[in-house]
Amino acid sequence: MFTLEQSWRQCFADMGGLQPPSHVWAALLARYGETHRAYHTTQHLAECFDWFEQVRAHATRPGELAFALFYHDAIYDTHASDNEERSAQLAANILAEYVGGDSHSERVVDLILATKQDTIPKSEDANLLVDIDLSILGCERARFDEYERQIRLEYQWVPAEAFREGRRRVLTQFLGRSTIYDTDYFRERLEATARENLRHSLKVLDTSD
Repeated sequence: MFTLEQSWRQCFADMGGLQPPSHVWAALLARYGETHRAYHTTQHLAECFDWFEQVRAHATRPGELAFALFYHDAIYDTHASDNEERSAQLAANILAEYVGGDSHSERVVDLILATKQDTIPKSEDANLLVDIDLSILGCERARFDEYERQIRLEYQWVPAEAFREGRRRVLTQFLGRSTIYDTDYFRERLEATARENLRHSLKVLDTSD
């Protein structure tokens, strides 16, 4: 099993780029360690990369997929609505400096924007990335409950009733999909558990004060 830093180095090797100096990696880790984060941390990254290593062989361009994973939540502000766009631009800047080639940047930007989930993913790699990002929904119940608490902490500035209404809307939208996961790999492994977790969370929201 790769460490996160080994996966970081490998994605540049896969893309045929230069290995960035250590301060680039340190700056990325610092972003995921910001004090206002509770879920969107290196814990989330590590969980994503556990899944990525399992599906690496399914990826068309694994280096780009891994790089997009590293930057998909690089900028995270619960008061903002353009986190994905800003994260994608940050990723494109790093690619321009250490990898080059417009096609890499265009595809990575598309991958990161796919996590916004307001459009249909443009590629199978985008489907994999979105499914990896949503893998938390299908995890074991204890971890899922922790995730829900972490999301509440990230939105602690939102009044309780408003948060419940917003969260209920998000979870209901996921349940209303014909499938939560777009790839066979994740659908076969996580779909049923994800639906159980979502129904459980909705019940908790409906009974909380």
